[in-house]
Amino acid sequence: MRAGANLVSFVTIGVLVGCGVTLLLERSLSRVLLGVILIGNGVNLLIVFGGRSGAAPVVGASDEAAMSDALPQAMVLTAIVITFGFTAFLLAISYRSWYLSGDDEVPDDVEDREIVRRAAQREMSVADLAGEPPTADPQQVDAPAPPREEGPG
Repeated sequence: MRAGANLVSFVTIGVLVGCGVTLLLERSLSRVLLGVILIGNGVNLLIVFGGRSGAAPVVGASDEAAMSDALPQAMVLTAIVITFGFTAFLLAISYRSWYLSGDDEVPDDVEDREIVRRAAQREMSVADLAGEPPTADPQQVDAPAPPREEGPG
């Protein structure tokens, strides 16, 4: 019976972390916030349910007189506090973005637009992605790189 409970708990943990990662990759700050919360809860459950099968994760293994192990409790409590602080920080950023622009979506920066433009013109090659100079045109190998534009702020 315990193995079934572990399977259900680990599937639940996997779904929480998987959905959290999927939401974390979105451009909307509210979805990023939900992704952080789901990942935090999934990791907390992993710490709690990650013990040996059939044994409680916090109490000593067989001896009743043994002291309980406080490390998993301390780690989960610390993770809860860190997740709460990070959630408050993301809420503040999301509110500020909504207040200034009326939207919580993260806009493209200069580098994103340049990559999209170059990919659309089929200028992007594996050498460009690796940061190496292209070898097809020897005149461009020795040419200095154009200066980068800095965004506002």
